[in-house]
Amino acid sequence: MGRVPTRAATWLFFALLLSSSAHSFYLPGVAPRDFAIGEDLTVKVNKLSSTKTQLPYDYYYLKYCKPDKILNSAENLGEVLRGDRIENSVYKFQMREEEPCKVACRLTLGTEAAKNFKEKIDDEYRVNMILDNLPVAVLRQRRDGSPSTTYEHGFRVGFKGNYAGSKEEKYFINNHLSFRVMFHKDELTDTARIVGFEVTPNSIKHDYKEWDEKNPQVTTCNANTKNLVQGSTVPQEVDANKEVVFTYDVSFKESDIKWASRWDTYLLMNDDQIHWFSIINSLMIVLFLSGMVAMIMMRTLYRDIANYNQLETQDEAQEETGWKLVHGDVFRAPINPGLLCVYVGTGVQIFAMALVTMIFALLGFLSPSNRGGLMTAMVLLWVFMGLFAGYSSSRLYKMFKGTEWKKTTLKTAVMFPGILFAVFFVLNALIWEERSSGAVPFGTMFALFCLWFGISVPLVFVGSYLGFKKPPMEDPVKTNKIPRQIPEQAWYMKPVFSILVGGILPFGAVFIELFFILTSIWLNQFYYIFGFLFIVFIILLVTCAEITIVLCYFQLCSEDYHWWWRSYLTAGSSALYLFLYSVFYFFTKLEITKFVSGILYFGYMTIISYAFFVLTGTIGFYACFWFVRKIYSSVKID
Repeated sequence: MGRVPTRAATWLFFALLLSSSAHSFYLPGVAPRDFAIGEDLTVKVNKLSSTKTQLPYDYYYLKYCKPDKILNSAENLGEVLRGDRIENSVYKFQMREEEPCKVACRLTLGTEAAKNFKEKIDDEYRVNMILDNLPVAVLRQRRDGSPSTTYEHGFRVGFKGNYAGSKEEKYFINNHLSFRVMFHKDELTDTARIVGFEVTPNSIKHDYKEWDEKNPQVTTCNANTKNLVQGSTVPQEVDANKEVVFTYDVSFKESDIKWASRWDTYLLMNDDQIHWFSIINSLMIVLFLSGMVAMIMMRTLYRDIANYNQLETQDEAQEETGWKLVHGDVFRAPINPGLLCVYVGTGVQIFAMALVTMIFALLGFLSPSNRGGLMTAMVLLWVFMGLFAGYSSSRLYKMFKGTEWKKTTLKTAVMFPGILFAVFFVLNALIWEERSSGAVPFGTMFALFCLWFGISVPLVFVGSYLGFKKPPMEDPVKTNKIPRQIPEQAWYMKPVFSILVGGILPFGAVFIELFFILTSIWLNQFYYIFGFLFIVFIILLVTCAEITIVLCYFQLCSEDYHWWWRSYLTAGSSALYLFLYSVFYFFTKLEITKFVSGILYFGYMTIISYAFFVLTGTIGFYACFWFVRKIYSSVKID
């Protein structure tokens, strides 16, 4: 009877885990703002972004209307690393007071300004704005024709087209913005909370009789109807020495959406691509395979151990066979033991960072409304998890009877971040060359260096000291003085083949989720299904562990005892498939044409694949380490 509540509790846990993806919309602890009628609202501007170039630019890189003084909003580390540059703008209005047609400014485009606008229109750049922490969005029709609302991030800088009867292609700028602010009213206090921020961009060549700087009026905006005068639909062309009048109108609409659910529509953006069933299906297949693998392993091993122990008692063990044969060499230290310790320590650091980040994300602390929160959390957690890196690498190094523990510790603290930093520095120099806001400023670079050498490195040494103080792990069996000859291996047991085969299953566990993660990174979408991601992460751990144990068992049965590095590389080879998938994704899903953008994509995907290699390799290594110690402590050795 006691099993039923346990099963119910398990299902309840999974239901809560999945539903967390539907409730992590706003950062707990951030209080909603109540606006009274007539209270000032200011639109902030963010970066210009394009999925074609992946190079963000500051809003004022283009010649838009500027306020008297440009102020940078307070940013966190994650926002700077993402290329966000949030600044004030000329777009101001009052809560629940409709604005029919207001002139923002009049500008004359110079040759350079016109050229910049044309380039950004060519590269399909979008303008991002923010009101009360909500990004501006353009309404779009669903592809399946269903009536539910979906949003596109930001609005286009402009578009290309040609006049009737002309074949010459011209550039047009979206110079009139129709804002619509949705609000949820509190019946008791008559205050309201902002729950939506939409824009409809238009291109219109404005006319005016006489320009009055203090109170500019244009004849192409009708104050009574709030809309643009029908018939005067000549778009505003972009060209050198052309005059552009920027205008906007504002309308307010009451909404039933509550403040806590205001991110729902933004997060539904790519739901036509989210194949929930295929994700679950993939997880089920992997779970089934894992179950099969575990069952085969347990049955085969128990039979082996029973047979060996039986043979010993019957004095029939004239000649040992299989994995027991290599008991005198199985714990012989590998080649380059120090490097293995460094990689294992780094893997523990990445694992701890990933696990804690996901737990925070599940609790809703790293939702899209907390801009830059995910990136900040990952950097800070990486720094503090140095303690575990130092501890695990020194414990392993002491087991290998190593003497240069300080050198190994320094490598653990510096090697992986050093490689990442070198690649990141080169990519940052390329972004800087393009004058993009995605380039990390020198001050932030210095702050990252301080975090690395001021906190992470000392913590690695503290962890290492604690690990080295503990007594070393004892091997279950003694190692022979003379290494044993390894017999000729079958072609399918050769290292390269078995390592490459080992990476397929872990990659299969994550590749559907990987599609959504790549889409969120490179196609400017929000990623929020952390419930699914957490389950996929757990399944990745199980799969890496089991495939490594199986291949390690076959390797030991064929009397090859070089399992240390092989176990690390078997699970780690899934990173190769991840990188190959990213190449496939680049050519099938992205429209990147710029050379620099291509280098950026492959540079960042190399960093991600390398981190994935270290993470999965460490999981595989520890699984195999536990397995080998377990089986050799289970049999009687003379």
